[in-house]
Amino acid sequence: MSSPGESCGSISRWLIVRGEEAQAICMFTGLIEEVGVIRGMATADQRTQLDVAATAIAGNAQIGDSIAVNGCCLTVVAHRGDQLTFDLLEETLNRTNFRTLRRESRVNIERALAADGRVGGHFVQGHVDCATRLVAVEENGANQRLEIELPAEFAHYVAYKGSIAVNGISLTVAEVSEKSFAVWIIPHTKAQTNIGAASVDDVVNLEFDLIAKYLDRMFDRHVLRPA
Repeated sequence: MSSPGESCGSISRWLIVRGEEAQAICMFTGLIEEVGVIRGMATADQRTQLDVAATAIAGNAQIGDSIAVNGCCLTVVAHRGDQLTFDLLEETLNRTNFRTLRRESRVNIERALAADGRVGGHFVQGHVDCATRLVAVEENGANQRLEIELPAEFAHYVAYKGSIAVNGISLTVAEVSEKSFAVWIIPHTKAQTNIGAASVDDVVNLEFDLIAKYLDRMFDRHVLRPA
């Protein structure tokens, strides 16, 4: 998760202007470009770094670029061949599934969206809200149904047919229950992401829909709290 102390990088950021205030942000679409491979994660001198091999995009990557790894916006701090290195904050480790990753783990990779790029999925910030577990994985012909645990504090952000990012993948909510929700995975998504190899009790990163968060904030301030 990108937090106040962690830049989202200097490349492919959008400029949002509000009156006299300008803010640069990075955005993603939830369309995975590559499945990378973890080469190592180490902590030294109170600094944790993640090394990822990303053969398809590394050649064009630069230090300072924003790249989503399993849906978490990270900044490239070193680049050697096909390997990219990222710094991880403690907040990032606490809120994502990165602590469960091991060498050779496969991770979803997406570069930040250019301002003139197409949005094929939905707007994803790369700010992971929580990491939670898969409670069911069911094969149905060529397709796959995933049921994912839904923490109570985030349940109001999930709606039937709404958008959600799972490990950075833009997906549509197919079912919602009190403690879980379900999504369906088509063969293309299974083949082009790490979700096809998922199994029960695996931990996945979730980012809830940005619009739902803003609506929640607006209703909280202007509807549920009368002046």
